[in-house]
Amino acid sequence: MSWGTELWDQFDNLEKHTQWGIDVLEKYIKFVKERTEIELSYAKQLRNLSKKYQPKKNSKEEEEYRYTSTKAFLATLNEMNDYAGQHEVISENMTSLITGELTRYVQELKQERKSHFHDGRKAQQHIETCWKQLEASKRRFERDCKEADRAQQYFEKMDADINVTKADVEKARQQAQLRHQMAEDSKAEYCSTLQKFNSEQHDHYYTHIPNIFQKIQEMEERRIVRIGESMKTFAEVDRQVIPIIGKCLDEITKAAESIDHKNDSQMVIEAFKSGFEPPGDVDFEDFTQPMKRTVSESSLSNSRGDGKSEPKFGGKSKGKLWPFIKKNKLMSLLTSPHQPPPPPPASASPSAVPNGPQSPKQQKEPLSHRFNEFMTSKPKIHCFRSLKRGGAGPEDFSNLPPEQRRKKLQQKVDELNKDIQKEMDQRDALTKMKDVYIKNPQMGDPASVDHRLAELGQNIEKLRLEVQKFEGWLAEVEGRLPMRTEQARRQSGLYEAQNTSAVNSCAQDRESSPDGSYTEEQSQETEMKVPATDFDDEFDDEEPLPTIGTCKALYTFEGQNEGTISVAEGEMLYVIEEDKGDGWTRIRRNEDEEGYVPTSYVEVYLDKNAKDVYKSLQKISE
Repeated sequence: MSWGTELWDQFDNLEKHTQWGIDVLEKYIKFVKERTEIELSYAKQLRNLSKKYQPKKNSKEEEEYRYTSTKAFLATLNEMNDYAGQHEVISENMTSLITGELTRYVQELKQERKSHFHDGRKAQQHIETCWKQLEASKRRFERDCKEADRAQQYFEKMDADINVTKADVEKARQQAQLRHQMAEDSKAEYCSTLQKFNSEQHDHYYTHIPNIFQKIQEMEERRIVRIGESMKTFAEVDRQVIPIIGKCLDEITKAAESIDHKNDSQMVIEAFKSGFEPPGDVDFEDFTQPMKRTVSESSLSNSRGDGKSEPKFGGKSKGKLWPFIKKNKLMSLLTSPHQPPPPPPASASPSAVPNGPQSPKQQKEPLSHRFNEFMTSKPKIHCFRSLKRGGAGPEDFSNLPPEQRRKKLQQKVDELNKDIQKEMDQRDALTKMKDVYIKNPQMGDPASVDHRLAELGQNIEKLRLEVQKFEGWLAEVEGRLPMRTEQARRQSGLYEAQNTSAVNSCAQDRESSPDGSYTEEQSQETEMKVPATDFDDEFDDEEPLPTIGTCKALYTFEGQNEGTISVAEGEMLYVIEEDKGDGWTRIRRNEDEEGYVPTSYVEVYLDKNAKDVYKSLQKISE
């Protein structure tokens, strides 16, 4: 089966067909190019998708990826990134192995096709020229033969005519012989040209054209084979990345199988466990006795002292509004007493109080003016939740529940130990460098590293002191130490001393927040005699009133009457009930000491958030 023998007369059709084959090849190249662009676009979109859902560094979202489910999701994102990389490999391989190679091949194919059809046209023109020569020789022979016949007829006519002279007859005879000779010459030339044409025609149709068409056939077959190989490469490029893509999918499956719901549940416990014990039973309050009711509503100190045992130090954590406390109970705590403290002072002036100093001779500033002054001069912290979100907090994490505080302290100790190890590694490296300099002075001056070694030594010493400080707090939380040391107390209380009013207001705001979160605000307000780490299962039958601000004693007041409390000049206390017009303000020193003092003897700083909550709850209870 050869185009040269079967398609000897289809030169034009073969030219069109081979051009169509090149167009098909170029179309396939364009298809592969678009496929590579799709692969690149898909890979880019996958990478952007993976990047979009990656946790942000140094954010709360990054902390959430410690659970097995979120770790599996993070592993899925990483594998999708690798998955996108394989699509980029597909695009690169298709571009280099198919698009680039076929583009070069198309250029070579066009040149080869042009050469073959040029040879074919040249052979076609040659045979056409031979044919024209044959036709010209044939026409000349035909013309000469006709001329010879006419000359012969004219001679015969002249020879038969008796009136014609002998000379004219001889001339006609010679002319006839000349025409016959010319006809014979034309015949010989025609025969020669015919033989030559037949030979050329035979070579053309049986040698030249078959050879040219054979080359064109081979060229077309190579094109077909090449496009088939490219299609195989197209599939092979995809097949080469299938194992890696399969590994990515296997890793995603493995990450999904690694999800442990029990472990995640345990991590939730470790993340949010406070370490507190649930509150005990609430004692029955007998409201049938008016005196007991009055005492219970008005004075916390008297209610504790009347018919109840003394509080146990070292075994309770008081002053905590538990998240499960009922709303009506909270209302009763925040509602101010309808009666004055028993017995109430006879006068709103401090001079009427026995053994009390004279009232200072100055006009009492409005409470709102003092509140505004406090708001403009003191930094305000909205709540402990804001501290948890990233704001500044106590260095010893005393604003956290015991269990969370222990975890934070342990984490801090581990970080400091890592820093110490880094500094020690740097010191060891510099020490070795110094030894090398001592042995080989030409390499450097040994004294050049002394300054850095001294800095590293100071840094290590500072870090060790920090570790000791945090280990002391950690030992306190874990119960290894009975109480805080005085140094640790001063260090951990530095923040609270600077922001006393703000911290108390935040604690109150957190207690009354709807999310049920809470903090140990009473254990942070002042230095307690009860160890912060000792808790038992007993709780008071009623909670103390929440603090609504702080106050500073302007003068010393000796509280000798029942319901009053003694204060020293300059002492900072907590306000739990503001002046209701009788000239007395209810304050608290700690959870066991509270009472009334003359309003003019103290400078009050109310917290707006706690006050608003207090008033709103009071209106609801009414």
